[in-house]
Amino acid sequence: MKRSYEINMCEGPLFNKIIIFAIPLILSGILQLLFNAADIIVVGRFSGSHSLAAVGSTSSLINMLVNLFIGVSVGANVLVGRYYGANDVDNMKESVHTAIYTAIVSSVIMVFVGIILARPLLELMGTPENVIDLSVIYMRIYFIGMPAFMIYNFGAAILRAIGDTKRPLYFLMIAGIVNVIFNLIFVILFHMGVAGVALATIISQSISAIFILLSLMQSEGALRLEIKKLKIHRDKLIQMLKIGLPAGLQGTIFSISNVLIQSSVNTFGDTVMAGNTASNNIEGFIYTAMNAIYQTSLSFTSQNIGAKKYNRIDKILIQCLLVVSAVGLVLGCGAYLFGEGLLSLYTTSEDVIQFGLLRMSIICTFYLFCGIMDVFVGSIRGLGYSIMPMLVSLSGACLFRVIWIFTIFQMDPTLHTLYISYPISWILTLSIHFICYLVIRRKVLFVQTPSQEECTTI
Repeated sequence: MKRSYEINMCEGPLFNKIIIFAIPLILSGILQLLFNAADIIVVGRFSGSHSLAAVGSTSSLINMLVNLFIGVSVGANVLVGRYYGANDVDNMKESVHTAIYTAIVSSVIMVFVGIILARPLLELMGTPENVIDLSVIYMRIYFIGMPAFMIYNFGAAILRAIGDTKRPLYFLMIAGIVNVIFNLIFVILFHMGVAGVALATIISQSISAIFILLSLMQSEGALRLEIKKLKIHRDKLIQMLKIGLPAGLQGTIFSISNVLIQSSVNTFGDTVMAGNTASNNIEGFIYTAMNAIYQTSLSFTSQNIGAKKYNRIDKILIQCLLVVSAVGLVLGCGAYLFGEGLLSLYTTSEDVIQFGLLRMSIICTFYLFCGIMDVFVGSIRGLGYSIMPMLVSLSGACLFRVIWIFTIFQMDPTLHTLYISYPISWILTLSIHFICYLVIRRKVLFVQTPSQEECTTI
């Protein structure tokens, strides 16, 4: 018997279920971004543009370091969803315990990686001297909280696999309120600057992680987490890695291209850096909303493949594409139209606002193409194919941007030339993903009994 927080993705009309699943996921992503937004707004308002630039300059680097492991949570989502759709209790239990154990081990590794490599990597990025010390402080404190960050993300991936996007939302609401309160206390009252906002983030992430663990430990049936049973089940880990590592590697290498772009932005000085940081933070809300549809396509496709409901796969993709296009168009264009007011929340500097608007005019207005690209990737990964979309994304977007920076940007070193590489790469990549989906669709959907091993090893 399904509980109220579970969604039957394998039967009945799809559109309403896609919306019901996606809305809490969108709100959850927005609340996670509010952690960072609260950091940036508070530090920008009360600690100055140098501190604002310092916090913003670490985002691409942090993403580059954590994306590999977060990608494995995608593998956990696909695997748990597939076993849930197939009603395979024993394999689902092993998948849940393997996922959480993996989160714990990987987070401990990331604590040391972040602390040790913070300064060398920031120096490699060309972070200005008047910003780098603050950036190092923020990044090192942030990585101390990595265990909470990883546990929450892996736990939330497990809950999403059974259709539960509501409880992670409730947990983040509580954690978000705590984050804002401690931001104000540490920065305004104790004048701790970037260290204060990093510490507030750690506290809030720890609260959300504790709630996730408690919800899994108190669940019934195959979802129930038992601490004494935490271990690596080799076959489950291998399947998670086959799907998740390509996704994580893609995210990591994508972040490398973003680090290169951030390094190019750094050459324009701290005022441009601050404007870029504020704009990038606003764009994050749009991307998060669209990324929720990517995760929706991933979860719905995984469950239906597990249940052998192959006739629903095309319908899932088409409806997710319609939803993500609407979300990207409305939020992207809306953000640009109200950009000056939104950017003024982050800074009072008119120069910073104008540089932020320049970025938004190019990226926000074309953001729906990024969402369409990701939904194709979600459907392909839900089918069990992860290496193909990784290679396409790395070639069509990441490699393209790197080549752009070292060729076109060198000939015309302006912010406009730098930012335009984003929409061009999205359109190029989604076109190739569409062709790949047609090929995989022919291979999977018209084969009556595809083996799971065959799907997960491509």
